[in-house]
Amino acid sequence: MKVLLIDVNYKYSSTGKIVHDLYTDLTNNGHQAAVCYGRGPLENAPNVYKFSSNAEVYAHALLTRVTGLTGKYSPLATRNLIKFMDEFKPDVVHIHELHAYFINIAPVLNYLKENKVKTIWTFHCEFMYTGKCGHAFDCEKWKTECGNCPQVREYPSSFFFDFTRKMFNEKKKLFNGFDNLTIVTPSYWLSGRVNESFLADKDVRVIHNGIDTTNTFYPRNFDHLKKLHNITDEKIVVAVAPDLMSEQKGGRWVKELAARFKDKRVKFILIGVDDLSEEFGDNIIALGRTKNQIELAEYYSMADLTILTSMKETFSLVCAESLACGTPIIGFDSGAPSEVAPKGYGMFVPYGDVDSLEKAVRVSFEETEIFNSKDECVNYSKHNYSKESMYNNYLDLYLKY
Repeated sequence: MKVLLIDVNYKYSSTGKIVHDLYTDLTNNGHQAAVCYGRGPLENAPNVYKFSSNAEVYAHALLTRVTGLTGKYSPLATRNLIKFMDEFKPDVVHIHELHAYFINIAPVLNYLKENKVKTIWTFHCEFMYTGKCGHAFDCEKWKTECGNCPQVREYPSSFFFDFTRKMFNEKKKLFNGFDNLTIVTPSYWLSGRVNESFLADKDVRVIHNGIDTTNTFYPRNFDHLKKLHNITDEKIVVAVAPDLMSEQKGGRWVKELAARFKDKRVKFILIGVDDLSEEFGDNIIALGRTKNQIELAEYYSMADLTILTSMKETFSLVCAESLACGTPIIGFDSGAPSEVAPKGYGMFVPYGDVDSLEKAVRVSFEETEIFNSKDECVNYSKHNYSKESMYNNYLDLYLKY
């Protein structure tokens, strides 16, 4: 079987890692796999092809800001991708993300429709059924028709114009007659959103994102980290996210929470802080973003709790990774995380309610039986979120029709 995987990234970022894992497992199991990706470093691997140039990406991003339209300014990259599909002739095309200024969306979907190519499309966000937003948050215009967008200056940002109604209706039209399509979401929360959109008549499945629970995310020795940070018998709370201090990831809530524990023996470790010159309390250890997944697993393993304060998550790799290392989750109930870490493995409170967040942390420190054991957390993650399980579920879908 010949499978083509398409994404903005390869190997790096959450979706890029998933694509790399699927490509590797398909290849190791005797299938002919290829990857086409738009951004990031060049990779020297068979049938792994970066089809977009940095110059065209920058031009696309600039034109999006000026015109308010996106997914329309990469003609060369689009031509390259369609040429690759013509030559590779895949049995299945598996799309992940098509936004991020690297492709013209309409020609790609029209090619797949016209050539009746079996297409699996994993929605990692909400971009394809909104006017432009990756996360609609509390806005519900996408259920009827976008326009007068409250996030027009957010990614993909427009300086002057709001064309979200136009783009919403263009996307809706693109999916008409796209009958050889199966949409996959990583959570039931997101599948529910898809089923409330103009895609409600499509075949929608749920396959959880997978992580490496064998070689990377499992309980690890962390003594060297305690020595590095001069930690003795303190409780440890970790928060992890790219650009953690952004409004979307909610690092400010963690800072406020930490201030409420300044007289307790608790250390808060923040991983993913872009500006390390920012002032933090004495009980906070602020670290930059790490690409070292083993080190990240060591921090999860050292923590008594992982805190999640995002505005919205369509899955939450942080939850899956933390549980795989034996550490439960406390956070805001905002999207899919409470599904990924259900009762016994996670505890979630209303978004922005720091009083309830503080109470949950204090209760977890005082009542040892509020969460399942470390071993139970590990086994739950391995059973539900291993990359092997993800691969097998996708393979079943590739072979289904």
